[in-house]
Amino acid sequence: MKRKRPPSDPPAAIQAAVPEAILEQARRAIETDRLKTPAKCTVCGEECAPNSGEGLCWVCRRLKLSAWRDADSQMPAQE
Repeated sequence: MKRKRPPSDPPAAIQAAVPEAILEQARRAIETDRLKTPAKCTVCGEECAPNSGEGLCWVCRRLKLSAWRDADSQMPAQE
């Protein structure tokens, strides 16, 4: 009669392959991504656009760019 092998503990084998410091660093990196709150728009208070350096949401940023384009396209008044 054959004896069964004692069950090995696979989680311990996996944890031995990856150092605890690296696992903890990965856990902290995931937590900071989840807890990050987006900044508020300085004009309307909505979430800021991720690529906005001025602190504007995508709508206010778009309006600002449109206003600049309109101002540039206007002909200067001649006296």
